[in-house]
Amino acid sequence: MKLISIARAKRLRSTPYTSRIEKQGLTSYTTYNHMLLPAGFEGTLEETYYHLKEHVQVWDVAAERQVEISGEDAAELVQLMTCRDLSKSKDGRCYYCPIIDDNAGLINDPIVLRINKDKWWLSIADSDVILFAKGLAIGKNYRVNITEPNVDIMAVQGPKSFALMEKVFGKEITDLKFFGFDYFEFRGGKHLIARSGWSKQGGYEIYVEDTKSGLELYDYLFEIGKEFNVKPGCPHLIERIESALLSYGNDFDLNDNPLECGFDKYVNLDSDIEFLGKQKLIEIQNDGISKKLMGVKIDLDQISLSQAIEVSIDSKRVGELRSAVYSPTFNHVIAIGMIDKPHFEVGTKIDIIIDNVTHTGTLCNIPFV
Repeated sequence: MKLISIARAKRLRSTPYTSRIEKQGLTSYTTYNHMLLPAGFEGTLEETYYHLKEHVQVWDVAAERQVEISGEDAAELVQLMTCRDLSKSKDGRCYYCPIIDDNAGLINDPIVLRINKDKWWLSIADSDVILFAKGLAIGKNYRVNITEPNVDIMAVQGPKSFALMEKVFGKEITDLKFFGFDYFEFRGGKHLIARSGWSKQGGYEIYVEDTKSGLELYDYLFEIGKEFNVKPGCPHLIERIESALLSYGNDFDLNDNPLECGFDKYVNLDSDIEFLGKQKLIEIQNDGISKKLMGVKIDLDQISLSQAIEVSIDSKRVGELRSAVYSPTFNHVIAIGMIDKPHFEVGTKIDIIIDNVTHTGTLCNIPFV
């Protein structure tokens, strides 16, 4: 397969860590929020998978951009955007919040950080949330300021991340509860650090605002992390699919709603809060969903999926695969697919044509077990 490079330009931004990761064995990029996001490092996919599950990695995830909403109407605007009830949210906490439009279509699924009641950060997936927020603010005459602050996240992920971060910041960092955050100092720079990350292996995300201090911290993590077998890394395809960490733009998009994607616990329809798409979600809940994200197990030892693949039963289309990978843990290909009603029952057999050969898949719940 011919390798074709992507030309860099101002609208495809690098990150403060780019020059470092390109010397650390980077093999590929993808794009995310108009930025370069590392997609692979030296070693096979399985080798980097086992390393993430056993040791610790430092990721450049600066492409997880922040949308800062501040001002006296900030809380009202943030609530208008998400179907999750934030009325009892607290300072210093992160919240997973599906953002939907008036038709309940998913705009994004950010982690929302409540800095205080008048200042919020939306740590976004790959879509232009800032434009959506600005449009709502203008239309509603909200007294808010909406910006993209200069914040470049690095993530420290893996089971040994706790020991590495304790070595840098002391025991206090290990006292952070999951989805909690606080400020920690490093060489004169202060960094917001959250107990979070796009893997199920545990770890932290460091919201770097002071670039100089952040780069020094990046280098220091590798310097003192040798005893923990630290390596550079990035969000991992195998680990994320096994863990059912859904990816906006891959597993779901604007054509899907939160109930179809299994986000029921983040949809609060019985409270008094008001948000876009609430009435539509009530209708969907009453009528029942017409499609559903499910896991698929396929008896294959490899797959390469760069676009959706239709799945069928008796030659009739019943949905599509959206993400797939070979799992060394399950010893076969696992996939995430959107399956049409009434076929989304666990154990249902579906047909998948790959390279003109028909294979059988079995529907299951996600996360995979």
